[in-house]
Amino acid sequence: MEYFKKAPPQPSSVSQEIRDTVSRIISEVEHEGIVAVRRYSEKFDGWNPPSFRLSEHDIEKGLSAVDAHTAHPIDFAIEQVRKFAQLQRATLTDFEAETLPGVTLGQKQIPVNAVGSYIPGGRYPLMASAVMTICVPKVAGVKRVVASVPVQRGTNRVNPAQLYAIVKSGADEIFSIGGAQALAAMAFGLEDSPPLKAVDMIVGAGNAYVAEAKRQLFGVVGIDLLAGPTEICVLADDSADPAVAAADLLGQAEHGTNSQSVLVTTSRALAQATAKEIDRQLQTLPTAAVAGQSWRDLGEIIIVESDEEMVQVSDQIASEHLEVQTRDPNWYLARLTNYGSLFLGHNATVVYGDKGIGTNHVLPTSRAARYTGGLWVGKFIKTVTWQTVTDTGNLGVAPFAAAMADAEGLAGHAVTARLRIRD
Repeated sequence: MEYFKKAPPQPSSVSQEIRDTVSRIISEVEHEGIVAVRRYSEKFDGWNPPSFRLSEHDIEKGLSAVDAHTAHPIDFAIEQVRKFAQLQRATLTDFEAETLPGVTLGQKQIPVNAVGSYIPGGRYPLMASAVMTICVPKVAGVKRVVASVPVQRGTNRVNPAQLYAIVKSGADEIFSIGGAQALAAMAFGLEDSPPLKAVDMIVGAGNAYVAEAKRQLFGVVGIDLLAGPTEICVLADDSADPAVAAADLLGQAEHGTNSQSVLVTTSRALAQATAKEIDRQLQTLPTAAVAGQSWRDLGEIIIVESDEEMVQVSDQIASEHLEVQTRDPNWYLARLTNYGSLFLGHNATVVYGDKGIGTNHVLPTSRAARYTGGLWVGKFIKTVTWQTVTDTGNLGVAPFAAAMADAEGLAGHAVTARLRIRD
């Protein structure tokens, strides 16, 4: 393969300073509770209300500021995400089967009891993130979903459109806390008025501090996955439109200056045309300051000789978002193995996934797509097993279990098996 444009090596996105800061925040929230949350909320967000829990009045006031033009696409996204999550849920089934005479084994699907959803504010008030991380666990059957979202700096309120998405997606409780302190508060609980009871699992995207907080809190609670800066890879042949490829690359580059955008193509002409298109579109793109720096620092264009090599390179990159703009996208569907979410054909785009076509946009980054998929309804469900054994079943199983225990030197194990057939 040939690099038409290659990004220089980048330092780790998680510095020791970030690790130490997050560790300190988590420890102080665990031991000081609301006092520490107030201290960090005041420091980072300029926000220290009498209670961080949004009241019915707060919610009604926020919702009243959302017009139909804004509400309609959010409602559409909720409907599509819920529909796809319901289809996924239907694939997870309980069963039982007699595997030996007198031995019945089974599995059961049990939803997590309480989930904390972090909704990022940051540079952009992301509405779809609420849909992805609240609507889906509710479809899974989670009884209690807690949402935590930072207020917009300078306004002392949660963005109304974000609040609308949170409420309509089905959140049971809403707190106006941002950053690592929000995740720690949901993980340990908080003696606010009224209190925030600890959750069993925390999900959602965020900046490097939020991602590091999830990593450090894993074990105290479950997490969805460690999602870092946004990534996109576009696979294209000479049938692709350079303007579309350029727009899709820049559409993800505008997320942040640390977002990675990669074009892999079998066409040198397309590589050249797309590079020119990116330069042209950056001249008028309102987010060019961010997207341009991201493209300059991290953008890559790779030229390969064949479709087979394009698959190999793509699987090595293991991008969060993978677009296939080729004559035969289904050929790639059958062969690609490493990606967070796949967008097949010239009409499919990451933006549809981001904004609510139905598939989830909380996806693996930093090559984690080699071993995991993204957030889905199954993440909120525990598949557990059970067994029943009759007297006849004991006669068929106990001798083998006891013999294996003897070979391992586990005498107590052997006794428990043999006691069941002593008579």
